[in-house]
Amino acid sequence: MLARILLFVVCFFTMGDFAIAAEETFAEIYAELSLRMPTPTLVVVCHAFGCSHQTHIVLSAGDRARLSTLLAAGKASPAAERRALAGAVQWFERRIGPVAGTTQRVARAGAAEARDPGQMDCIDLSANNTSLLLVLMQLKLLQHHRPELPVSRGFLIDGRLPHTTAVFSEVKSGQRFAVDNWTRKYGELPEVLPLNEWRFAR
Repeated sequence: MLARILLFVVCFFTMGDFAIAAEETFAEIYAELSLRMPTPTLVVVCHAFGCSHQTHIVLSAGDRARLSTLLAAGKASPAAERRALAGAVQWFERRIGPVAGTTQRVARAGAAEARDPGQMDCIDLSANNTSLLLVLMQLKLLQHHRPELPVSRGFLIDGRLPHTTAVFSEVKSGQRFAVDNWTRKYGELPEVLPLNEWRFAR
């Protein structure tokens, strides 16, 4: 499992700016995790650490309508859309939990929870949240933001364990934001904060 985490860190981490390499693409990242790209009708979600378990989630017309309703509340401004995105991530986790068996997911899952198919590490959650962001883009529900590749912080040499998050950016300003629910237990609102704040958070 550690090897997969370190692979993910290598894919996403550069020492200078904690940014992903420009040549990486969503397709390449999904290939590294043996995941198919998400569509508005099917998302493969990760769980059990390092995406070692995968569950297919079929998104119904009702699911897409719910996402449309959630994101409609964010049309007024970028700040409103970030709040709406947090709500969509919360809804998505509650939607997939009963199917994937992750309704007992704990916050900050670590070694004690490794290999438990009902738990998720940051690799699982960042992949799932990135998939949701891509679905929202495909459905044209994002007015002020666009998905970005995940980003990692911590690389052992700085005294912190590697940690990865899904990322989106504001179209007008280019500012990037982390959406991270690894620090929250199942079904809670994720943290949404500027990436430069997230990179130094504990």
